[in-house]
Amino acid sequence: MKRAITWASAVVLLAGVLTLTNNAWSQGEKAPAAQSTAPHKVGLIDMAHVFKNYKKFEVLREDLKQEISASEEQAKAMQGELQQMQANMKGVTEGSKEYSKAEQEIVKKAAEFEGFRRTASREFLKKESQIYLQVYNETSEAVKKYADFYKYTLVIRFNREELDTENPQNLLQGMNRQVVYHRGEDDITVSVLDYLNRRYTPATPAAPGGAAKPPRTATNNK
Repeated sequence: MKRAITWASAVVLLAGVLTLTNNAWSQGEKAPAAQSTAPHKVGLIDMAHVFKNYKKFEVLREDLKQEISASEEQAKAMQGELQQMQANMKGVTEGSKEYSKAEQEIVKKAAEFEGFRRTASREFLKKESQIYLQVYNETSEAVKKYADFYKYTLVIRFNREELDTENPQNLLQGMNRQVVYHRGEDDITVSVLDYLNRRYTPATPAAPGGAAKPPRTATNNK
């Protein structure tokens, strides 16, 4: 009889422990769920459209074009000088001291010319990549501010251009886009671009108390 009572007590005790464990587990499960109740909000941005229409990018590219143009003029002058030296050799007797000296000077000048072209090409490529990086970083920062303000949880790159039905190759590429459907308000391209351009324009007065609120345009559709 005592053994039966002891066994019954053990069963009751075990049931109580299981109940407490289940309650604790249920509470532990509910805690993370309560923290992730905010709905996802996805935005889309056409980075190519931003680069093409961002005024600062256009100005930086134009400045670089002017540098490249000046470098090309210098290269033309060096090439003209080299051609003149080659023309002058025609009046010098081949095999003479003067001929040998002129030939060495031409070889040296040609090496300088090629070195100048290679260095200039490398430097301009580096400057161009830095321009793209700068604009990309500024755009990413603007997207982050916009997303934080308007509670976007994810922003994806996409192409907002219409499908090119006239060009078969472009049409096939267009149909391979990752974004098949989106609502007009999901496209934040125009709003971010407007924010970047307004911030870059020197004539625009700064907002009192710090950075301006990211703009919400009336519509982001094309």
